Amino acid sequence: MSAAVLVVIEHDRGALADASLEALAFGRSIAEQLGASVEALLIGAEAAGLADACVAHGAGAVHLCSNSDLSDYGPEAYGAVIAAAAGALSPAAIAACGTDRGNEVLAHAAAELDLPFVANCTDVRIGDDWEMTRVQWGGSLNEETRLTSSLPIVSVAHHAVEAEEVAPGASADVQPLDVTLPDWVTRSLVQDRVVLSEGLTLATAPVVVGGGRGVGSAEGFAVLEELAAKLGGVVGCSRAVTNNGWRPHSDQVGQTGTRIAPQLYIACGISGAIQHWVGAKAAKKILAVNTDPAANMVVKADYAVIGDLFDVLPAITNG
Repeated sequence: MSAAVLVVIEHDRGALADASLEALAFGRSIAEQLGASVEALLIGAEAAGLADACVAHGAGAVHLCSNSDLSDYGPEAYGAVIAAAAGALSPAAIAACGTDRGNEVLAHAAAELDLPFVANCTDVRIGDDWEMTRVQWGGSLNEETRLTSSLPIVSVAHHAVEAEEVAPGASADVQPLDVTLPDWVTRSLVQDRVVLSEGLTLATAPVVVGGGRGVGSAEGFAVLEELAAKLGGVVGCSRAVTNNGWRPHSDQVGQTGTRIAPQLYIACGISGAIQHWVGAKAAKKILAVNTDPAANMVVKADYAVIGDLFDVLPAITNG
C-alpha cells in the first residue's frame, strides 16, 4: 500500500501547468495531517520530462502512464488512468488543482470509482471525517462541508495555495504505470489546436491594467494600453465594458471571464462588483484608480488613487 496522497499533474503536451505545483503544495498539506507521503501521477507520452519538477516540489515518487493512446488530452482517458492508478497504488487520497481540466478528470475518475468528489477546496482539516472549506458560485461564497469516503478525491481552488519548491535540484526515479484502456475512453481526445493569441495573456501576465465603465469608451482604453505596454503587462476589463462592446469578452476579468493572479492589478474606473472581484482577488497587490472613494474596488484594494484615470495614468506612464 502506498499510503500516499496521489497528485494528478496537469500539463499541455509536456508543458507543465503552474496550477499543478499548487496541487503538490496542497497535497503536502493533506499528507502532513495523514502522516503520509506525496506521489505524483503523470499521464501522457510527453509528460516524462516533468518528473524532476514534481520531486523538487515535494513528490516522493513519480508514476508515469504513457500509453500510445494518450497522445493528447482526453478527459475520459485521463479519468480511466486515475481510476486504474487508484487500484494499483492504493493511495490515501487523490488530489489535483481545480482548473477546468483538473476538475474534469477527477470527476471522470470519481464516476469510474463510484466515489464522491469535492472540488475547489481552500482548506482541509482531517479528523474522523474530512472537513473542508470550498469555494462556490465562482468564488463569491465559501461552503463548509464534510466528506466521508474510502478514498477522498479533492481538488484545490486555483490560486488558493502558493506553490513552493522544497527540494531544489532533486532528480526523480520515474515508475512506469501500465494501464490497459478500453477503446471507448479514447473517443474524446484533442486532435488539433487553433492558436487564438500568443505571448502574455490575462491568466499569465505579471501586470494587468483593467478598465471599467469609468473609461467611457473603446477609445478611452488607449491610455490603459500605453501603461500596460510600459509595465510589460496586458489590458483587461470589466463585464460592463464587454456589454458595451468596447472590448472583446476574451479581455474580461471576473467570474464569467478570466481569473487573474498577477503581481499587480491596476483597476481603473471599475466599481468592483462581486463578480469582478472574484476574478481579480488572487492578484498579489491591487491598485484602484477611481473618482469614487467609496467604490467597492477602492475599499478592497491594497492601494488607491482618488482621481480621474485620464490624469493619473499618463502621469504614471510618463513619470
